[in-house]
Order: sequence, then C-alpha cells, then structure tokens
Amino acid sequence: MQKITLPERPHWRDHAQEVGFTFADMHGEPYWDETSAYAFTLEQIETGLEDPATALHAMCREAVANIIGDESLLDRLAIPEAHRDLIADSWKCADPEIYGRFDFAFDGQGPAKLLEYNADTPTSLYESAAFQWQWLEDQLAAGVLDEGSDQFNGIHEALVARFGEVFETASDLHFTAVANNPEDYGTVEAMGWAAREAGLGAHYCDLDKIALSDDGQFLDDEDRRIAVLFKLYPWEDLLRDDYADHIAGSGCLFLEPAWKALLSNKGLLPVLWQMFEGHPNLLPAFFDADIADVRTGRSAPSAALARAEAQLEAGHVRKPILSREGASVSIHKSGEVIEQSTNTDYAHHPHIIQAYAPLPEFDGFRPVVGAWIIGQACAGIGIREDRSRITQDLSRFKPHYIIA
Repeated sequence: MQKITLPERPHWRDHAQEVGFTFADMHGEPYWDETSAYAFTLEQIETGLEDPATALHAMCREAVANIIGDESLLDRLAIPEAHRDLIADSWKCADPEIYGRFDFAFDGQGPAKLLEYNADTPTSLYESAAFQWQWLEDQLAAGVLDEGSDQFNGIHEALVARFGEVFETASDLHFTAVANNPEDYGTVEAMGWAAREAGLGAHYCDLDKIALSDDGQFLDDEDRRIAVLFKLYPWEDLLRDDYADHIAGSGCLFLEPAWKALLSNKGLLPVLWQMFEGHPNLLPAFFDADIADVRTGRSAPSAALARAEAQLEAGHVRKPILSREGASVSIHKSGEVIEQSTNTDYAHHPHIIQAYAPLPEFDGFRPVVGAWIIGQACAGIGIREDRSRITQDLSRFKPHYIIA
C-alpha cells in the first residue's frame, strides 16, 4: 500500500458541479482530494480486504441471530423494549439488506483490523461508486496511470444487481433523507440511480414531508403510498421517534431493515469478539460497564478480558455504542488520553472499549479503508484520511487504484 502524488485533472471541479457533486469542497476545505491516491497490489485487495470483509459480514449475520435471542445483549445495545419485536420480526421475515460499509485499519501488510461497521446509513457512497471511477478512467486516458491499472470498484453494478434481485421490475421505491444535506442527498441519489437502472421506480421525498394516512400507511409529499422506503436516517433515532409506533402496522418495507439496528451499534464489536475471539480481522472489545465492574471489584474479569488486559492497557479506544463521524470517541495509550473528539454529542450513551489499532501514516495523514458490502459480499472500497487519529465528518476522500 502506497500513497502516490499525482497531478489533478484540470477540470475536475467543473465536472463535479455538472454531476451534482456539490460537496467536493466543504467549509473552505477540500473533501475530495486527488492530489495523491492510494495504490494497492491485487493481492492486498483480494486477500487483505475483499475476502475478509465478506467473511466478516457473514459473522455479523451470525451475531444478529445471537443478539435477538438474548435480552441481556439487547439491553446492552440499548435497543428500546417497545420495538424489539419489530427488529426480531424483521430478521425472521428475512427483510432484505442492500448495503453497508466496514471501516478498517489497514497498511497493506498485516491483517485489516475492523474498527466499526456502518451497517445502516453509511455515506460516501457516490464518491466511492462513481466519482472515483471517473477519476480512474480520466487518469488512464491522460496517461497519468499506467495502462492496465484498475480499481476495486464494482459498487454501482452490484447495487443494480442487488435491487434487481430483491424487487420485481417496475416496483416503486421511495428514498428519503434529511432535507438540505448535500452529502446525504448524494448517497440517496446514488441509490436511486442504481434502482432506476435495475428497472425500478425511484421517488424522493424529504424526511420531514413524510406523512401518515388515516389507515396507518406512510405517504410521500404527493400523497402516494410508500410501500418500500430507503431511509438515510439511523434506526437508533427512528426507534425513538413517535413515528416508530406506526412502522409495524404500516405495511412498509424499510431499507435498511430494522435488524440492521443491531449491526450499526458499536455494541456489536464486543459481541463479535465474544463469539470469534482471536479472529485476525477483529480487535479485542468489551463493554465498558464490564471493565468498570472489574476495576471496582464488583466482579472478576472474564477469561477473555484477562487474556486481552495487557493489550488494552497498552492502548485502547473508548467509543459510545451510538456515535457518528468519530463523535465522543477517545484514544488512550499507556494510561493517557492521546486524542479525543471535540464533539461530545453522544457521550451520554453506554460505551465500549476496543483495543487500539493505529492507522498507518502517510505524509502526516492517516487513512481509513471503507469496504462496501452490497448484499452479502464486498464490492469495492473508498478511502478517507485525516491528520487526526479519529476520522471525522470533514476527513478527506482519496481515490485509489490497483497497480498494473
């Protein structure tokens, strides 16, 4: 894995405006940054990222079945009791999943280490699936990249295939996101584009304009019934909204399905470690409450915690079970806090402790590799980097390529 300085395409910003990539620069800083790119070998992609991501997703599905049958785990993940049946029914009915994104620490040498799973509402989809592919084609045409260079990016094609697999041709789908958020809209439009290419109807409606009919069905801003809804709005918030009481009786299929609430929760990480301790792509992870009980003498450490104690003392990350864009995350090393997020919006949630896997550093920036799961297989990657050890909402997106 290398970071290679490359010339920018002369008119890429004009192209970004033409295709609606309006958030390529945000708050006076570049979000899309093609002054350099990350280069991989095919072996690093296939063995280091693609295969592990696909395997991890299968493990996550095993974890769902485990969590649903365990009330104590549902408590630890702070799943509202009133909607546990909704989640369980969603799983039992095999409500279809469309996409998700694993975030990995990966240096191209050792095993990729799972940092978290954005299984419900991951963004950066458009730039991963479309804009970086256009970058590859343009740079190949310009002779900037060697002939035969490639990219691990079948994301759009996989989305089209997935929508075609799940829904009958001409089915009507609705897509929603919070209004006036260009990045969220970019993700939703990328999904709608794939659905339309699969022969489906794709209608957009701002989240705050969705209404409820007298007979309990969800309606869009033109009073059309919503039978299928892709919502870029997290289940942890939706399950705490008043509208959640109407979901079960609405007859509406939600994408992502309600059972994904168990995978987008960072409480998943200690569950995975409990189930698959020692897996090369996992980091030791535990519920903070369990560690606090050991420290205060209320309980003895479990065998797994005892085995991981030295690694956790050397370095660990404290994360809320519900958090976005690195908010309320802190990194501890040898008893000291070496970095913490200034955003404390999620600090009130229960926390987990995860062993610290330092991100590789290139020119002062630290990349996180996002591996996209479409259906149940990994279909591509996107990379974001930051000078901080904590990837945040304004971290830069970097293109990548596979060396010819």
